[in-house]
Order: sequence, then structure tokens, then C-alpha cells
Amino acid sequence: MDRRNFFRAGAALAGAGLLGGTAMPALAKSRINIKFDSYVSETAGPSRLDQWFLTELEKRSGGDVRVRRYWAQSLNKVGEHLSAVRDATSEMSLISPGYYQAELPVTRGLEWYFRMHRADAMQLVCRDVYEQFEPLRQEWESRHRAKVMYWTNWYYAPLVTREPIRSLADIKGKRIRGYGVATEVIERLGGTAVPMAAPEVYAALERGVLDGVYGFDFITSVAYKLHEIAPHFTDIGDGPHAPAATVLSMDTWAAMPPKVQQICNDIVAEIYAGKYTEIYSAAAREYVARAKAEGARFTALSDAEKQQARQLIQPAQVDGWKTKVAAPAGIDADRMQALVEAAIGKYDGQGKLLRPIELAAQA
Repeated sequence: MDRRNFFRAGAALAGAGLLGGTAMPALAKSRINIKFDSYVSETAGPSRLDQWFLTELEKRSGGDVRVRRYWAQSLNKVGEHLSAVRDATSEMSLISPGYYQAELPVTRGLEWYFRMHRADAMQLVCRDVYEQFEPLRQEWESRHRAKVMYWTNWYYAPLVTREPIRSLADIKGKRIRGYGVATEVIERLGGTAVPMAAPEVYAALERGVLDGVYGFDFITSVAYKLHEIAPHFTDIGDGPHAPAATVLSMDTWAAMPPKVQQICNDIVAEIYAGKYTEIYSAAAREYVARAKAEGARFTALSDAEKQQARQLIQPAQVDGWKTKVAAPAGIDADRMQALVEAAIGKYDGQGKLLRPIELAAQA
């Protein structure tokens, strides 16, 4: 059954009051087809979590849900996925808000560096703020017709460079790829930010257009083999990198039987309860070992240099969002950031997901 006919069948059943009770066995015979659409490859960091969710959904639904997976821009190009989900031309997608800064002004209040230490804690911060701050939910669910199934993020994004970075002075003048608010970080640290989509980065490094990359998570960096050209991974003390969201079309969600919705909710609960950390920990260990074996070098700025970097970025980065983005859009920035701070205080100390340099020291 194609998606249009499925919606019609679901509406008819709902109108007849047959979505529960004895109707479930008959409904289970109707297969739900979902197109999952991602701009990154299936080896990228968040793809591992997405793949696990999709596989579990198919399995736990007993085959009633079938997902066709489109990786690496094979269905829509970078920057097209949010509108594709809104218009239900694809049902499900990974959305990285940095590519949609004008469309997601509230969500930009979740994009910052140098405020947290652990990526698994950041996932829970985003979840709580999404539940507590109604304008954030409305931005996704009403404006873009996209239900956030679960928040994810891009793990940690050490500075990846062709030459070693021993101090902040070494960043000055370097041409470094930026993404979202990562471009601010580069500029404030003295580098020259070069906005660029992820699939273009390897060739730009190879041609010497870039001296380095920032805002590119470690797992994806190694999966894309950036370390072949830029082997230096430097921890600058910035904490976890960039929230992202895996979203489902609101129309698709509404058409799902309650049984399938509950399966989705159960899987999401497991993600937040530790599956994210489990999947990323395994992937990070694998990729640290691979990168080291292939000549990558892991270093960190001194504590004093990290503190200097932090003072250059925060609170200026958050304050900039408040004045330049939130105020013109009528967003209650102070209330949102109060919720963010409360969630950081609740979760950051509980985070367990180790950074690449910590794993490299263990290997």
C-alpha cells in the first residue's frame, strides 16, 4: 500500500472508531512505508543511531513498518530535508539545524559551544527543553510539520587540521571550514571561517582550499577519511558539538496506528536511557583505534588556553543569539536559556561519553 492509500485507510478506520480493540489484527496487515532521508552517509556518526532506530522499528512492528533508507543526498540535497519532511515528500529525516538557521531561530538557542562537557548529557538537555519550552515545539511541529522523534548530536568535534595546533595563536589566519555557530567560534579564535557542506570538505582539504575543519564530528571525520590529509585532532575544550534531530512528518505520525506510535515511543525511551551512549561509545572507540593506526595525532590545548578560548566564546555566543535572533523573532530568550541552564546543571555531571582524546589516551 502506498502512502496516499495508507492515509486514506487510516482515516477511514479512525472515523469508524476501529483503531483499537479487534481492528488491530486487520490493521497490522497494512504495511506502513517510510522513506528515511539523510544528507550524510550511513557511516556518519548520527547514522548509526538512526540505523538502530529504524531497524528496531521494523523488527518490533513485525514487518508492518518498512523503511527505505536514502543516504548521502541520494533523495534530497543538503538544506532540502526540512522542507521535504514538512511537505511529506519524505517521511523521516536527520535535520542538522546549522543548515537551517533562518528557518529554526528558536532551535538556534540550543546551538552553542563551551557550556557543557558531555555529549550524552547534551542530548538530554535538548529533550527537556523541547518538552518544556512550547515555542521550540511549535517551531518544529506547527511551522515545519515535523515531530522530533529524538534529539541526537554530533558527538565531539575536535579541530581537524593539516598542521599541528599547539596554541590559540596557531589558529590565527587559518582557513577553517565552519558549520552553523561553529563559524563564530573560528572567527572569535582568530581563524577565517569557510562555510561548507560536509560532502565537499574532503576535496577542499585535498586541494588546499582549507587548512582545517571545525564543526565536523570526530566519527564522521574519520568515516570521511579527513585524517588522510589533516591528521591532527586538537581538543580545544569546547565540549559536545551541535544538536541535531531525527524528525518524522506530522502527517505520517498522525496516520500511524497507536500501536506503532507506542513502539516508536518505546524505542526513543531506550535511546535516552543509554542506547545513544552505548552506540556512540562503541563507534568512537572503533574510530579512534582506526585513526591512530592510520597516523592521526591527538592533542589538546593547555587548560589555560582552553579557559582563554572559553572566555572568547561565552557568554558572547549566547548573548549574540539573544539580541540578533531571539529579540527580533519575539522569542523569550531569557526563559529558554534559564531552562537550558537548569538542564545543564541536572545532566552534565552525569554524562559518560568520553571525548576522542580521552579514548586515545586509553588505547
